[in-house]
Amino acid sequence: MSDDLIENAILTLAEQRGPGKSICPSEAARDAFPEDWQGRMRHVRAAAVHLARKGQVVILRKGKPVDPENFKGVYRIALAPVAGDDPG
Repeated sequence: MSDDLIENAILTLAEQRGPGKSICPSEAARDAFPEDWQGRMRHVRAAAVHLARKGQVVILRKGKPVDPENFKGVYRIALAPVAGDDPG
């Protein structure tokens, strides 16, 4: 199913980017659907919101986490911080 494909692309790309780094949603769309990525952007957004609800990723605007239920405009996706993974 395409939702799983998109979620896997988001998680894989974010893991490859590493902790503290983010990906552009279009990267996940291009990875999952190279021929039709532009038409899949709303699906990427829905997948990112779903993963954020599950606590796997955070959605960022201007580098700051936002409520996945209520954000507009340009956003990026990063892996959610792991509990107990405090560098202090």
